[in-house]
Amino acid sequence: MSTLLEMSGVSVSFDGFKAINNLSFQIAEPELRAVIGPNGAGKTTFMDIVTGKTKPDEGSVIFGEKSVSLIGMSESQISRAGIGRKFQKPTVFEAQSVRENLAMALKNPRGPFDVLFYRKTKSGAERIEDIASQVGLSDQLTRPAGELSHGQKQWLEIGMLLAQDPRLLLVDEPAAGMTPAEREKTTDILVEAAKTRSVVVVEHDMEFVRRLNCKVTVLNEGSVLAEGSLDHVTQNPEVIDVYLGR
Repeated sequence: MSTLLEMSGVSVSFDGFKAINNLSFQIAEPELRAVIGPNGAGKTTFMDIVTGKTKPDEGSVIFGEKSVSLIGMSESQISRAGIGRKFQKPTVFEAQSVRENLAMALKNPRGPFDVLFYRKTKSGAERIEDIASQVGLSDQLTRPAGELSHGQKQWLEIGMLLAQDPRLLLVDEPAAGMTPAEREKTTDILVEAAKTRSVVVVEHDMEFVRRLNCKVTVLNEGSVLAEGSLDHVTQNPEVIDVYLGR
């Protein structure tokens, strides 16, 4: 496994507050990683930096085998380079069917003429079926996305990101607001996706993290406090202090 993303010595301040403080982080390809930490630990800012929404004050963020620097690239350039992000609140096209949502997300050439002459290709149709089955929505393809349950909307959005075939997928609190059965299904989707790409899951729900059964990075005050299996990090006195001592 080679390193896909490497952050070194990254810091960023907002109004004198260091949201990220000398953060170093790396993830292999493929790999599933959970990122946990108390509120204000820098989890969202970490994702903002990787996706180009926030520019760090110092440090480096290197991606892929060509060691491309993500700093200075726009959000759309970073997205095209192969980094997808799933926000906490699902953003699907409610009036469109599940199939149409997935079709819009498919990685098609995006030139002005390509959209004009876009044909429903056989390979595109097969890819949509394939993604729908990956996210458990095969029997929902004709339904308007607005009729889906909260959990199903989350799966559709994960499917829309997978349709863009990212090499790195950042997923923000996927378990929030889900039923236990939906949470379990979400675990399966993410574990499966991480067999062929890198997936970083930022999550508060410890049971959900436990089911992911992957390496965990604990952030606190903008830097890595501990890293390892969930059992390893939750036995760390500093982690216990940060989580339980507040």
